[in-house]
Amino acid sequence: MSTPNAVPTAAVATAKDSRRWIILAVVCVAYLMLTLDTTVMNLALPSAQQALDFSSADKQWIVTAYALSYGSLLLIGGKLADLFGRRETFLAGLVGFAAASAVGGAANSFTMLVVARACQGVFAALLAPTTLSLLATTFTDPKDRGKAFGAFSAVAASGGGLGLLIGGALTSGLNWRWCMYINLVFAAFPLLVGSRLLPKQPRVKARMDIPGVFLASGGLFCLVYGFSNAATHTWHTPSTWGFLVAGAVLLVLFAFWQTRAQQPLLPPRVVTHRNRGGAYLTSLVVGIGMFGVLLFLIYYLQTDLGYSAFESGLALLPMMVVTGVASNVGNIRLMPRVGPRPLITAGMLFNAGAMVWLTRIGPDSHYASAILGPLMVIGLGMGLIYAAALNTGTSGVAPQDAGIASATISAGTQLGGAIGTALLNTIAASAATDYLTSHANGKPGPALFQLAAIHGYTQVFWWCAAIFVAGAVIGGALLRSGPLPVPTPPGAKPAAPEPEKALS
Repeated sequence: MSTPNAVPTAAVATAKDSRRWIILAVVCVAYLMLTLDTTVMNLALPSAQQALDFSSADKQWIVTAYALSYGSLLLIGGKLADLFGRRETFLAGLVGFAAASAVGGAANSFTMLVVARACQGVFAALLAPTTLSLLATTFTDPKDRGKAFGAFSAVAASGGGLGLLIGGALTSGLNWRWCMYINLVFAAFPLLVGSRLLPKQPRVKARMDIPGVFLASGGLFCLVYGFSNAATHTWHTPSTWGFLVAGAVLLVLFAFWQTRAQQPLLPPRVVTHRNRGGAYLTSLVVGIGMFGVLLFLIYYLQTDLGYSAFESGLALLPMMVVTGVASNVGNIRLMPRVGPRPLITAGMLFNAGAMVWLTRIGPDSHYASAILGPLMVIGLGMGLIYAAALNTGTSGVAPQDAGIASATISAGTQLGGAIGTALLNTIAASAATDYLTSHANGKPGPALFQLAAIHGYTQVFWWCAAIFVAGAVIGGALLRSGPLPVPTPPGAKPAAPEPEKALS
């Protein structure tokens, strides 16, 4: 009697299992679109500047407009996913980002392009945390969760390098507008498939923390703007330090308010857990330190070694391959056994060692002897870090907190990138100037300027090494070894908190 029922049950289980893996593909393609967009658009800026006839000073606003809206609205995007449903928020973010990309590609003026980029940032703030929260709530079995986060980590870590390849090919073969239009291609698959397969989430009976929204978004806006302004001006201008001070004050007030709000935007239980708190700080450190690779190493390849944008992307391929392998091995094999602390600590130290290795570059260095080795070590380090940080940052949270937990990881990375842009650009420029001053005998020539620029890059790599060592210390102090708690299945009652592991 039981045999006839067994076949349909097995078929339903298989269908559900295959559906989960298709959802993984939907999530990964959507997040890849976001990670590609930054580097793809950066490559398109010179051509867009020539076509739309705007100044070099205005050019920075193409980047800043996106960073400001994206960075300041991430926590709100994550909370909206928790309140109104991950499926609805994901699809809204996807449609909005694609539409803004289409408007940007068709832009006939500087103002139109800036507005389109700002709108891209708004919808990216909806989409980015929702992709990670969908992943965290879809894959609750530890074994499958490791595989899913391994694939997602590979996409997150390698998207910037792939953007160089795609952006270089599009800019060279077609024109800068296709660096925006390409997002329509990437959005098509997750939109068509996700609208059918993504499950609907029951609405949470809660209200938005309006004071928290204003304090968090205002604080993040001021910090991102302040650091972005420091990268193009100086630290002494009021528009730099004034916004940084205002941002710090607003975020302190936000943290104070969250301990007293009845329905906080970012519940303290999410961030005060040791493992999750360590993962969020890890995302901040990685955002700062990886800027040294994704910008200054590319400067070196293109300016000093004569690589094209497409060739620079090819040069980064070994790093991307190693990152993908390491993130999958880390999530599937290592995380269930050793937990996040050994992986993140080792990954940070690998990255620090690779940065020290890169300080040996010179004007006549060769790729195989001076670049390939450090890139592969960075790939190993980033794979281990992403394998642990993304999984840990969403581990153990109740389903209704998955969106805001995911948003906190993204906010750390975004803020880290803004800090890295300002800090490392300042270090490179100051080091290059000091080198010219101390080595100029008479009128400096092109060779001296090249040596000064490379000296600036190497100083940045030394600082990045120190940043990653600090990340290893933070990870070793905060994170725990051992398996992560099993995620709460959808619809189940959340597990009791673990007070002995809380930061407080």
